[in-house]
Amino acid sequence: MLANSFRQLSRATAGRALVNQSTTSFANLAPFATAASQPSDPKTVLAILYKAGDAAKEKRLLGCVENELGLREWLESQGHKFIVTDSKEGADSDLDKYLPEADVVITTPFHPGYLSQERLSKANKLKLALTAGIGSDHVDLDAAAKNGVTVAEITGSNVVSVAEHVVMMILTLVRNYMPAHKQIIKGDWNVAEIAKDAFDLEDKVVGTVGAGRIGQRVLQRLAGFDCKELLYTDYKQLPASLEKSLNCRYVADVGDLVSQCDVVTINCPLHKGTEHLFNKDMISKFKKGSYLVNTARGKIAETQAVVDALESGQLRGYAGDVWYPQPAPKDHPWRTMPNHAMTPHYSGTTLDAQMRYAAGTKDVLDRFFNNKPLKKDDVIVEGGKMAAQYDAAAKDRNMQFESGWEKVKTAAKNVTGGNKGVA
Repeated sequence: MLANSFRQLSRATAGRALVNQSTTSFANLAPFATAASQPSDPKTVLAILYKAGDAAKEKRLLGCVENELGLREWLESQGHKFIVTDSKEGADSDLDKYLPEADVVITTPFHPGYLSQERLSKANKLKLALTAGIGSDHVDLDAAAKNGVTVAEITGSNVVSVAEHVVMMILTLVRNYMPAHKQIIKGDWNVAEIAKDAFDLEDKVVGTVGAGRIGQRVLQRLAGFDCKELLYTDYKQLPASLEKSLNCRYVADVGDLVSQCDVVTINCPLHKGTEHLFNKDMISKFKKGSYLVNTARGKIAETQAVVDALESGQLRGYAGDVWYPQPAPKDHPWRTMPNHAMTPHYSGTTLDAQMRYAAGTKDVLDRFFNNKPLKKDDVIVEGGKMAAQYDAAAKDRNMQFESGWEKVKTAAKNVTGGNKGVA
């Protein structure tokens, strides 16, 4: 029964509707929002997004400066002030300039506006720090809790997108795809040079560090590859029935897990307990010549430790799309290290995912403006307390597969009239 529910939820999420760019009004992505009315207490909303340039002509690219998450018409119709910028670095940035007047700051994991303790100390009006996507490690959560700032994100909005990306990265490494592709671009043809480092995923041991919504979906998608064993570690073991449906085994210690794996994928949040978790000591526990995939957060892996492991052959390959800081500097050592398959941070920002997190952002804002409680699963910090996945001392976490995303999924589908395809 759990397995059937799992498959139904995965299919429903993976087949989520895309926006029809020729007919859809992006100001109406979330029809559950209240009708426009002039608020007695208008708010200032500051959004830090990336510039898209010519790519913004694709109107489904909602998470950019040009397309503004589809929020401007809706916000301004209610009397709120909306400031959108990509400027986030240095004392002269727009983030620092407008932060003191902001009631709400919206940012994304793909172009994060870092809200440090110093910045939060200057944000006297700030009540809500909202991530359009998943992952709020760009906010100093302890400082936010101390200053009474609610931190929220759009839970479940891009879990399918990231899980699919993880599987793609695993296959890219195991099948030695990147060197093969580069051969063709260069005009070369040397099958032996590629095949000597290419393997099947079948009969390999794959482990995930983190078995939340993304980690579970990765395990589910790996089922068809007939891996020798699927392992996971998390601070709390999954229910036995869910383990059975995913055909996975719990390993309590991270070091014990990586020592058994041919492939390790990181799917846990960044917090004090996971920062630089994959350092020289941890990587030394890997099987020599194994692979590491990281689509979680760059800072979970120690930069130089990864470079050294690839150069020595301790790791056969490293892949992912997360860096620290972001955007990655041009001289970041991960750009030039051997045997990597790194990309810009885009795993969770497909056009499908942007549709979902834009609608979810509007839902959170609507609740905030109307003094309605936020959905529990979206809250990271509230009332001075931190959510379990970011609080190392937490003892209780909902480990069930339910994402709490049904309302936004249904709303998005109703607006767009179903799946329009990718054209």
